[in-house]
Amino acid sequence: MTEKEKKIPIGSETAIKIFDQKNIRTAWDSENEKWYFSIIDVLAVLTESKNPTAYWRKLKQRLKTEGNQTVTNCHGLKMSAPDGKMRMTDVADTEQLFRLIQSVPSPKAEPFKIWLAKVGKERVDEIADPELTIDRALQTYRRKGYSEKWINQRLKTIEIRKELTDEWDRAGIEKGTDYAILTDEITKAWSGMTTKEYKQLKELRKESLRDNMTNLELVLNMLAEATTTEISKSENPSGLSDSQKIANRGGKVAGTARKEIIKQTGKDPVTSKKDTEQQLSNAENAEIN
Repeated sequence: MTEKEKKIPIGSETAIKIFDQKNIRTAWDSENEKWYFSIIDVLAVLTESKNPTAYWRKLKQRLKTEGNQTVTNCHGLKMSAPDGKMRMTDVADTEQLFRLIQSVPSPKAEPFKIWLAKVGKERVDEIADPELTIDRALQTYRRKGYSEKWINQRLKTIEIRKELTDEWDRAGIEKGTDYAILTDEITKAWSGMTTKEYKQLKELRKESLRDNMTNLELVLNMLAEATTTEISKSENPSGLSDSQKIANRGGKVAGTARKEIIKQTGKDPVTSKKDTEQQLSNAENAEIN
């Protein structure tokens, strides 16, 4: 099997996304938490080409000539063809897809290009003035209907998380995989689940786990992260191994609090999607009334 045709650990769920009344084949990679889209299907919608396969062949060659690495990084995945058989087709993740769309000279691609330019400008503005990031988050949460109490709690979690990652940076922890390992250690120690398992409980994919926590879950997660930060500052660890042990200890402090909550209330603060939505809805209605 070539690198281009490597097997992707696709989860049990696949889907057909509808865009402009046409089908775009997609697949969800549960291991890496990515959506993959059929490039041919997207180009068929954007260009209305009678032969999107040929269009993709020419576009791919042009991009290669220009030195565009997006094409090189795209790989093949078996997807259901019109005849019902599983056939290999080129796919792109979200980032790759946006880059390809930028190279398509089509009126239908223009709204995407305008949106990407707008998002790019917003990110540059936020780098110059970080307070804009908080303002944007506030607006987003309010549009989604979260209560002001929950929003304030959520913003506090961002502050606590920043203090933790600053401490990890000081301890020589690498961003990316090492951050994920330590976050998993903390999450499992207090909730009994890895971050991935927690997201599965809440039926999440790309969505933020914290954005789908109740007030009590946010409090416990903050307790776990804040405790981890304080232990780390006190013991001055160096490297992943020492920090992982501290993350476990910090998480267990919140884990003990969770057990006490269960003992006192008879209810587990770790909630499924249905229970989370119900609690957030009740909180919103309480504020309105």
